[in-house]
Amino acid sequence: QVQLVESGGGLVQAGGSLRLSCAASGSTGGINGMGWYRQVPGKQRELVAIISSGGYAKYADSVRGRFTISRDNVKNTVYLQMDGLKPEDTAVYYCNAGRFRSILYQSYDYWGQGTQVTVSS
Repeated sequence: QVQLVESGGGLVQAGGSLRLSCAASGSTGGINGMGWYRQVPGKQRELVAIISSGGYAKYADSVRGRFTISRDNVKNTVYLQMDGLKPEDTAVYYCNAGRFRSILYQSYDYWGQGTQVTVSS
């Protein structure tokens, strides 16, 4: 089992920045990828950004150029720096752990508790 603990999030005005963190613990030997998804009520959870242990990163088109994902492999922690936030970025953000096979990411059923990000206009 892998446990994911998130921190960060909150309320910010449009154009502002926030940073999310997610620390993984437990049986992490089987994962080499971590990332972030988000969900708003009534919609499916969507991928925001993912990163491999080697630093390969992939972003949703809606956040590319504004969000930056990074990770500390020693600490088993992934970060999401969110700049230029927009009201449409408002959602609950979930950390996820999985495995990259080449550039393809398979998310495992390991999720953080979720953290609310609210962007006011």
